[in-house]
Amino acid sequence: MDVLLSLPIVSYFFSTSLTSWSTSLNLLFFYMTWSTLVLSHSPLRIELIGLTAIRTVLWLIPSLVFLLFDTLVPSIAESIKHTGASALPPRDAAYLFRTLGLALLNLGLEFAVESGLSLGLTMAIGSPIFHTSTTLPLPWQLIKQLALLFAAREVLTYYIHRYLLHSSQRSPRITRLHKRFAHSHRGAPYSLLLAADHPVPFLLHRFVPLYLPAAALRPHVLVYFVFVALATLEETLAMSGYSVVPGIMIRGVTRRCSAHYSSGGRGNYGAWGLLDWALGTSAGRGDVMDDVRDEADKHAIKERGGNMVQNGIDGLRRSGRNRKSRRVDSDDQ
Repeated sequence: MDVLLSLPIVSYFFSTSLTSWSTSLNLLFFYMTWSTLVLSHSPLRIELIGLTAIRTVLWLIPSLVFLLFDTLVPSIAESIKHTGASALPPRDAAYLFRTLGLALLNLGLEFAVESGLSLGLTMAIGSPIFHTSTTLPLPWQLIKQLALLFAAREVLTYYIHRYLLHSSQRSPRITRLHKRFAHSHRGAPYSLLLAADHPVPFLLHRFVPLYLPAAALRPHVLVYFVFVALATLEETLAMSGYSVVPGIMIRGVTRRCSAHYSSGGRGNYGAWGLLDWALGTSAGRGDVMDDVRDEADKHAIKERGGNMVQNGIDGLRRSGRNRKSRRVDSDDQ
């Protein structure tokens, strides 16, 4: 949520409640920039350039920074990793360059596949797959569509991860490839491994749960950008293996991701852990409901709710006493 509120487009979404000059100027600047971009580039080019920028800024650059930190100061990194020294990346430069090369190859493949699919679908339906216009999405539309996209992503990620990438009975070849590449490093992962999988499992695991729901819903391209940005940032932090990531919920996602890799893929198949909790495939210490309770305790939701109820009861009592006193006064008169 902090990331979402930092995006310039949010100035537009909340412009009805925020009336400062800075908000108005941000809105005007964003609208002018966006309108110029839409009028001077094709929808497909806007989609692909935007996604490349998002994945570069929110995955590639942070992954390389985390990798430098882990290799240059391993003693500090070890102390803030979920599984300690076993979570540190290998110190072999050749191995790390091969891992980086595989990750960049998959990033390029993802770009090519999305280009082909978006172009093909655009030609088939006669209009861009994502709405690309100067008209900006409304706040309620953004929230509703993001909720649908994240729910669909959770379902697809869980079932693809569990039954295609970790089921030697249903898909032995894909499972073998995924374990050979993605699970070659035992212990908590590091963010560069997010894209360092065999191309087939990588597309099934990281691309399909994002693109398929969006292609079915066909939201405004800005909604798609926000969806991909939040999902990419979440995956980058979850794969970092750090125990000090901000936020109780994302810290829980990171912990479950580390447990998934440390156990060799036995449990924790979903992105957020909702289906793992519902279907009994959670692994490691704590599940998503523990994170929800911790988040509620952090913000004292129970106390606030109790105070609100008590205040309401007190208000009803005061109003009752006031009505009673008015009736007594009228009888005396």
